Amino acid sequence: QVQLVESGGGSVQAEGSLRLSCSASGRVSDIQCMAWFRQAPGKGREVVGSIYTSGGSIYLTDSVKGRFTISEDNTENTIYLQMDSLKPEDTAMYYCAAPVGACTVLPRLYKYWGQGTQVTVSS
Repeated sequence: QVQLVESGGGSVQAEGSLRLSCSASGRVSDIQCMAWFRQAPGKGREVVGSIYTSGGSIYLTDSVKGRFTISEDNTENTIYLQMDSLKPEDTAMYYCAAPVGACTVLPRLYKYWGQGTQVTVSS
């Protein structure tokens, strides 16, 4: 099993910044990809971005490109989501997740999930 723990959420005004962290523990050798999803009230869970933990490619959904950055610290089994120029529409619960296989945008293919951290952006 793999355990994922997120931190770093909070409330900011529009154009502000937040940095989310997700630390993996347990059988981290079982995973090769870690991703960020978000879910706003009344909406489905959508991928924000993903990163291969071996230092491979990074994916960011179009709505956050140029504003959000994903990075990793392999020594700490941790990934980060740097969120700049935040907009009210970024308000959501943000989840860290990991599939058993390759990165994908489909949440149903992710086996491991963190508990989520709330991000609220006010106008």
